[in-house]
Amino acid sequence: MRPDQIPPASAVPARQIIAALVVTHDRLERLRVTLSRLLAEDLDHVLVFDNASGDGTRDYLGGINDPRLIAVHHPVNLGGAGGFARGLRQVVETLDPDWVVLMDDDGRPAPGQIAHFRSLDLRGWDALGAAVLTPGGQVCEMNRPYRTPFWRLPEFLRTLAGAGRRGFHLGDDDYGPESGPVEIDMTSFVGLFLSRASIARAGYPDERLFIYGDDQLYTLEMRRKGLRIGFLPEIRFEHDTGSIQSGGHLVLRPMWKVYYMYRNALLAYRVAAGPWFWPLLPVLALRWRGKARHYGPDAARYRRILQRAFRDGLHQRLDRPHSEIVALAGKRD
Repeated sequence: MRPDQIPPASAVPARQIIAALVVTHDRLERLRVTLSRLLAEDLDHVLVFDNASGDGTRDYLGGINDPRLIAVHHPVNLGGAGGFARGLRQVVETLDPDWVVLMDDDGRPAPGQIAHFRSLDLRGWDALGAAVLTPGGQVCEMNRPYRTPFWRLPEFLRTLAGAGRRGFHLGDDDYGPESGPVEIDMTSFVGLFLSRASIARAGYPDERLFIYGDDQLYTLEMRRKGLRIGFLPEIRFEHDTGSIQSGGHLVLRPMWKVYYMYRNALLAYRVAAGPWFWPLLPVLALRWRGKARHYGPDAARYRRILQRAFRDGLHQRLDRPHSEIVALAGKRD
């Protein structure tokens, strides 16, 4: 057989480099569980961005002998948004992985999920979000992805017909492991896999947000830039969140969190709603102000913080010092 007749050897796909990014602050016990799970997975790198923890996190990380682990200790707490922004930048600039998977210190993959992710055909997707469940196996509501009704007619019609958030959030049926990928517009930073190409086009999260909404804004902006985000129900993550809902209503403690929740939500609504944002404003104002009743004796304080959040959100102000927000929340009525 002549050399030009020899069939070419079948190409062996190169191993994809996958890095995990974990952001933590003073939650050592949850971090221990998450890191133990991650180091048992088929990951190439694990970077932990420690937001000025004072609970022994530094010593704990320093005692782990695994070459895949990189610990970054920041002297000031930048919040989750700052941790994800700076941590992701460091992962990309120093490791240059094919994929980065994001999570808080209380979020972690179910066993074997990274190896399963490696086995999938990911062509056509720029980013992929996992199905996030509680430790008891229920859908974790705060991590339920959605398809914005302002961009999609079926979701708009369902929401207009009175379905509420069920009109545009993915349903429980979408979480079946046998279900196929679903294109989405927003997902959380628990179990979000970002490709190298998606980060190159989308950049990094806005660290000025501090906490809440950084994942909403980042993924919505990805979609506005034409990137495709999929929900991948066969990849499972666990979120051992400590957030408590009182009587089915989210009550934020400490109360300075109210400011970030609603200021950043207003920023996300502006991106998602586009020209519908201004007609929607009175509805949001009435709905959010009505939540004061769930705060009991702190209702007046809630309304005061909400007023500041609403004003700053409208003016897109992101430079108010965190110390000022804490002082506002602690002010006596």
